[in-house]
Parts: sequence; C-alpha cells; structure tokens
Amino acid sequence: MFRYLLPLALLLPLLLSACGDDQPPGAAPPSEGGVLVVATRNGPVSWYIGRNQQPTGPEHDLVEAFAAAQGLRVEWQVHESTAAVLAALEEGRAHLAAAGLTHLDSRDRRFEAALTHGEVIQQVVCHREDRPLPDTVEDLVGVDLQVTDASSYVDRLTALAEQMEGLRFQTHADLSTEVLLTRVARREIGCTVADSSIVEVVRRHWPNLEVAFDLSAPEQVGWYAVASLGDLAAASRDWRESERGQAVVDRVRERYYAYIGEFDFVDLRALNRRLDERLPRYLDEFEQAGEITGLPVDLLAAMAYQESHWDPRATSPTGVRGIMMLTEPTAASLGVEDRLNPRESILAGARYLADRRERLPADIPEPDRTYLALASYNLGRAHVLDARQLARELGRDPDSWSDMREVLPLKADERYYPQTKYGYARGYESVHYVRRIRNYRDVIGQALAD
Repeated sequence: MFRYLLPLALLLPLLLSACGDDQPPGAAPPSEGGVLVVATRNGPVSWYIGRNQQPTGPEHDLVEAFAAAQGLRVEWQVHESTAAVLAALEEGRAHLAAAGLTHLDSRDRRFEAALTHGEVIQQVVCHREDRPLPDTVEDLVGVDLQVTDASSYVDRLTALAEQMEGLRFQTHADLSTEVLLTRVARREIGCTVADSSIVEVVRRHWPNLEVAFDLSAPEQVGWYAVASLGDLAAASRDWRESERGQAVVDRVRERYYAYIGEFDFVDLRALNRRLDERLPRYLDEFEQAGEITGLPVDLLAAMAYQESHWDPRATSPTGVRGIMMLTEPTAASLGVEDRLNPRESILAGARYLADRRERLPADIPEPDRTYLALASYNLGRAHVLDARQLARELGRDPDSWSDMREVLPLKADERYYPQTKYGYARGYESVHYVRRIRNYRDVIGQALAD
C-alpha cells in the first residue's frame, strides 16, 4: 500500500532556466515581468504534485500569489531536503527559498529573512510501541536519534549536546524529515525530530508515530532571500502585512491545515488497515460512479468510509443502511432496489452528492462548493439553505466554507434556529462530517496514487 510521500521522492528536481548565461538567478533581483526563481522542498508543507497532477502545497500557493502581486513569473527548483534548498540559495541558484524554513539566528546571518507565515514546534517523534518513550532531553541519551541535515533540528540538538554529555544524533543530507518519519514508523530507526506541522500531516498516514515531547518553544516559519536581495525580502514582508497578503495566508491555512483535527490513533490505524483489506473490493464501483457523476474517486471513497467504514451491510438505529448509508426515501428516489448492494448504494450516493452540488449556485468556487455539497448530503439541503441565509444576516459569506463552518453550528443554538425556516438541526455534526472526510480523502488519495 502507498505510504505518504515516498513516490514523490522519486520525482526529479525541476531544471530551471537561468536569468542569464553568465550570472546565476540570485546574483540580481528579478525585474517586473521577469522570473522569480524559488527553491523549495518536495513535501506536504511545501510543494508537491496534487490530485490533478499539478503542483500544489502551502508554500507553492503563497509564492505564486506573492509573485503575481509583484508582476513576476515563478520558476521552481524542487529539492528533496532542506540542505539542498539552502545550498541552492547560498550558491545564488535561486532568488528565494520557500520550504517551511524556521527563522534562526544562524540562517539570518547567511540570508535575508523574508516573510513569516506561521509557527511550529520541534517535536521528538518515536514509534508508539517502543516503550518507555523519552519524555525529557535527558532521556535522549542513548537513543538512536536521526534528523535531516541543515535543519533547525540540528541547531537545537547541537546546542543541547553541548550541555549534556552523551547526547548523540545522526544527520542525513539526502533524506527529508518525511522519509525519516517513515523510517521511524517502520522501526528502521529509533526516533527523529520534526516540525509540528509536518507531524500533524504525516501521522495520519503513519498512525503508529507518537510525539514523545516538544523539543522547542514555538518558532516562526517563513522564507529567506539571497543575502544581497534585501528589497525582495522587504517586499515579501510588506505583502504579508497587506490585506491581500493576509487573505492569501488565511486561505492557505484553511485549505491545508484547518480541517486536520485532533489525532485519533484508533480511527486512523483502522483506516490504513482497511485500505488494504476493504477498499480493493469496491474500487471498481467507486471508479464507475466517478465516471458517471464526474466526482473524484477519492472523494467518494472517503465519504463512504465516513458513512460505513466500507461495510456494505452497515445499518444505523435510525434506519439508514448500506455502504453509503442511504435513507429509505432517498434510496427509493434514486431507484435503488437493494440498499445493501454496494454497487447500487455507491452509485446512488454519488448521484445524490452530485445533485446536492448541482443545486448550489454555480459561482461558488471550489473546494468550498464540494464542502457545502457534503454538508447538504449530511444535514439536508433545506438546513444548509437556512444556514446560508443566516450567514448573510450575520454579515458572513455563504459561499465560503470557512465562514459556513462557523455558522452551521448555530442551527442548534436556541438564539438563532427559531429564526430559520426549517428550525433546529445539528449543524455542528455536518462540520465534523466534512472535516473527517477531508482527512480521510488525504489518506485515501495518496493510497490511490500508488
């Protein structure tokens, strides 16, 4: 079964054209209408190939938005490690480095600090079955501890090793943090150190990873420019502080991080196991339903997992049944003769979701349109229409899932639901429903990409 990021590690770095035959890109600032060469890292918090086979990722989206605001075109240099990213910047092969880089004094002396866009905490991560887990720095003495080279983790561990005799660690210039986390999960090495943002994403795919303890206080994460390009770094900071820049940062956080909820080891372990045991039995049905409705296969599979854990005979106390947990009236309206038949149930569920999506205003952008359709599937179209009207009355955007996930729970609030046409509904459940499907979809999508 596919495990997160390993196939991405096989991607060759992009070969980018230089700004001139005699000088590297970082030797001179990019001019308006020109090329901004950006070094990044292939990973879930930076840059990767998404479901539509196009580049995506938090750093990708931020850089592209910043470059567009400056009238620049981005050319990407994609590397597999932090060491390679920083080497590209130091050697003048790129103007900017955007790779989830912690702002450190040691880096500030080599490069020009550009914008920051978040905070992370360095965390010691081990296999959850290797007990007892270390819970202090002193406990790391004698532990097989391996980290990626040129990282903030090396700076932190080096400082600690100077204070603590016996603390040892191994560095890898050619292995990313994600690869080292995978090796911990496979019990090929003892422990590693990773940023909390990376741990949060990767642990869904490797639920046997466990955070032993935090190794640092919160640290700022952002970009660096070549030391001579102070104006470029300043422009990025100014853009970040602008209303437009803040809106982009907010959108990126919503798209990549906001839906990742509290870690549930049992749930994610079960999902990863069922990817091998159950999903292959019904994959043809999901693919056929996707072809008929135009909905992504990983979305349909994630929704079905949320509904029934891919159990075609699932039944709830309220009478919904089957792999897509259809009500009897819904099944009848879609021509389903047997709700326990997985082929019928999957196609009917896909058609119903497609109908919920089609009934929404055409100008709602993706992915908000899909999230609202999922909420409608779960809560009912009438209650979602109520919530959209309530959002307007409260000065919120009914087309934005970020706003609607705050408004939907008000359908269960006695201060608000009496004002709505269809009254009380457990809108908070639809918010959790969408969040879980987004998490499941990430894991399933990577499995299907193998």
